[in-house]
Amino acid sequence: MLLIIENVLTKDQVTHCRDVMARQAWVDGRIAAEGSPGGKHNRQLPEDLPAARQMGDLILEALGDNPLFQSAALPFSIFPPLFTLHAGNDEHGASVGDAIRAANGSAVRLRADIAATLFLSEPEEYEGGELTIEDSFSAEAVKLPAGDLILSSASSRHHVGGVTHGARICSSFWVQSLIRDEGERALLYDLDQTILSLAIQNDGETPETVSLKGLYENLIRRWADS
Repeated sequence: MLLIIENVLTKDQVTHCRDVMARQAWVDGRIAAEGSPGGKHNRQLPEDLPAARQMGDLILEALGDNPLFQSAALPFSIFPPLFTLHAGNDEHGASVGDAIRAANGSAVRLRADIAATLFLSEPEEYEGGELTIEDSFSAEAVKLPAGDLILSSASSRHHVGGVTHGARICSSFWVQSLIRDEGERALLYDLDQTILSLAIQNDGETPETVSLKGLYENLIRRWADS
C-alpha cells in the first residue's frame, strides 16, 4: 500500500530543519548503503550528529501527533530518521531495504515493515530526483511538497532518479508495525477510516460505529505481534 500523508511537518518546521541542515557538514551517503553501496550516490548527515538527532525527534513528535500515520502504520518502533541530500546528478539505484535495521551505536534492532520518506525540499527546487516505488504490477514516481510523507512497503523495490539541477533533501526512516502482515494492516486502516467517516457523517458515534470499533480493536488483539 502506498499512502501519501500531507503536512506531517508545517512549513515553519521545514524551514527550521533546512536552516539547521545548512550549517552542517554532509558526508558520503554510501556509509549507509543498503546492501549495494555502488548504487547509492548522495550525501547524508551523520546519524550521531546532535543536530540530526534533534531534527529526528521533531519528526517523531510530529508522527506521534498525526492520526493518519498512526492509523496506517500502527507503529511499534520507528528507526531514527536519516537525512539525505541528492545534488549534481546524485541518484540511488534500485534496491530493496534491509529487513532488519539497527541504528549506529545502538543494540536495538527493528524489523522494517514500512519505508517512509519525508520530503524537505519543494518540488520546484530541483529537477529529477523522483522517488520511484515498484510493486508486482506497477511503478509509481513520487515528488512531494516539503513536509509531506509517503509510506510504502519496505519490501518494495525503489530508486531515486538523478538530480540534474538544485538539491533534493529528504528524511528517510523505517517502521516496525504492531501488525506484521501488510494485508492485515491495510484492512485495519480501511476499517479505521470507515469508522471515522461514519462518525463524521452522523455527527458522533452510533451503535453501529461502536460495534465496528469493537471489531477493529479485537482484530488488533488477534493480529498484533506485541
